Amino acid sequence: MSEWIEFAQWPAFAASVLAAWLVGSNAPARRNLGFWVFLTSNVLWVAWGLKSNALALIALQICLAAMNIRGLWKTDAQESSK
Repeated sequence: MSEWIEFAQWPAFAASVLAAWLVGSNAPARRNLGFWVFLTSNVLWVAWGLKSNALALIALQICLAAMNIRGLWKTDAQESSK
């Protein structure tokens, strides 16, 4: 299991980059998907942070996850108002 956690930083990195690209899209569906990908990366970074005892990284990911949830609510509200 610990070997998988060590490897988790690379998918977390890739998911973070992909999510940033998606969130920058003009299409609401892509932005919405971007927030879900960001949340996936948050989970992966927390898992890696727990194994590495990286408390600041864990705290950062929790804060970023809250912002990503806010982004999901905002994109859902924009789609609902159309």
